[in-house]
Amino acid sequence: MKLLYFAWVREKIGKTQEEVTPPDAVTTISELITWLETRGPEYSEAFQAKSSINAAIDQTHVSHDTKLDQAREIAFFPPVTGG
Repeated sequence: MKLLYFAWVREKIGKTQEEVTPPDAVTTISELITWLETRGPEYSEAFQAKSSINAAIDQTHVSHDTKLDQAREIAFFPPVTGG
């Protein structure tokens, strides 16, 4: 699946996107974040405040308990603020 990173999540990880194949046991956004945190200190730092990270599956905003199912693209981004 393709992962997209935006704003400070992207800055901390150092990538705008990547292709990953998580283990079969990873079935939700929350589990995906937990797995990503194990991939290195940059991921651990990016997802340190995981409850404030928003996610979208195939361009639809989802909660952290949403199943990945056949997701092709998952985006991670911080809360959006208005001005």
